[in-house]
Amino acid sequence: MTRRTSKQDEFVEFVLEQMASAGQVRARRMFGGYGIYLAEHFVAIILNEKLFLKTDDSTQPEFEARGLKPLVFRMKTKQIPARYFEAPPEVFDDPEEMTRWLQLARTAAVRAKQDRKVRRAVEARSRGHKS
Repeated sequence: MTRRTSKQDEFVEFVLEQMASAGQVRARRMFGGYGIYLAEHFVAIILNEKLFLKTDDSTQPEFEARGLKPLVFRMKTKQIPARYFEAPPEVFDDPEEMTRWLQLARTAAVRAKQDRKVRRAVEARSRGHKS
């Protein structure tokens, strides 16, 4: 039995094709959407046929300057903005632009991973463990 391809699945395939020149990319189903990996780095989320790229304090201003919107998770009583922003429209037409914006997302992902390692080491030391 074959699974029907949804519009979202088709969008994911299209996005992965556009990202191919940036390196090894793959998609993984999660939370009703897809997580996008560039090599081993989690760099993007696709939800409702929209691509959101990972940001941090250093890269987020470039997204904001373009007027791109953040991904917002809606909870029962509040909205929580995520560190992912909509990709600019030109990435879907220009592989070089896709690569440029993906590299911003990859840089943010690498920094986030390093920050987590530092936080864990500090927490371990504060509990009296060596790391």
